[in-house]
Amino acid sequence: MFRLAHLSDIHLGPLPELSFRELASKRVTGWYNWQRNRRRMMFGDTLSDLVLDLKAENPDHIAVTGDLVNLATKKETIASGLWLRDLGTPQLVSLVPGNHDAYVPGALKRSYKEWQPYMTGDDALNSSRKSFPYLRIRDNVAILGVSTAEATAPFFATGTFKRGQALRLAKLLETTRALGLFRVVLIHHPPISGSTSWHKRLIGKQFFSKVMRDVGAELVLHGHTHLDTLYWLKGPDKQIPVVGVPSASQAPGSKNPASRYNLFEITGGPATWTLIQRERGLREHEHGIGWVRERELLADGRAIDARPREDAKEAV
Repeated sequence: MFRLAHLSDIHLGPLPELSFRELASKRVTGWYNWQRNRRRMMFGDTLSDLVLDLKAENPDHIAVTGDLVNLATKKETIASGLWLRDLGTPQLVSLVPGNHDAYVPGALKRSYKEWQPYMTGDDALNSSRKSFPYLRIRDNVAILGVSTAEATAPFFATGTFKRGQALRLAKLLETTRALGLFRVVLIHHPPISGSTSWHKRLIGKQFFSKVMRDVGAELVLHGHTHLDTLYWLKGPDKQIPVVGVPSASQAPGSKNPASRYNLFEITGGPATWTLIQRERGLREHEHGIGWVRERELLADGRAIDARPREDAKEAV
């Protein structure tokens, strides 16, 4: 059995003091949002308690699907690098960036420089010199990270997945399918029509859907929406589960679910994969962190809840 943990949307706080120059940009809207909303609901012991619980479960690998920071200042990026190193070594942790990690022009470059060991593939297995997608193999699991992060205008949180990255991803997925590996794709924005509002959508999701239809994968993990969701994308021979997770820093009492992480148990082989999702985190009416839900997504290589439309979903 391979146990893969998944958490997302860290939004590490507290927010550092910003200079006038830093605020003279899109950051001023994010600063206002933090002061009005996120400071109350996404700061305190919530994240540290969740990480301690995750470590106690001793997963084989940890996937983080973006938004480590809030406004992508230099101080935030460095602090998030320290948080990553406390979470685990680059061998244990795989990361893809989110829209907040690329909040303003130049921020993504700085984030990549600071967090690069966590976003680098196994060199001998990567067929491209491009940063994304990257490929890592851990036991019988292939972890493929793609980037949808880009700087956007104020009040927008869109991401982009372009044709070039799609072609490289398809090639890596073909290679790992031939090796008989369980393929997990990490992406920040959900590659699903209607999964989030128009100003937060993924541009180019049709390229991602085509790769899934043509080559397939066994599991897609995303963040961005701060929701616990399950979607399905059509693959060449089965439906592919697309799973989102609430923000790891979300305190109880908000309209969004409280802090959680997913723990996936992967067993079997190329034609007989079994995938069980267990959710662990804060529960609204109970004290502390515990088990929230368990569901089987794949059994003997087939999807348990295969739905024909890519916008079908289950959410709580």
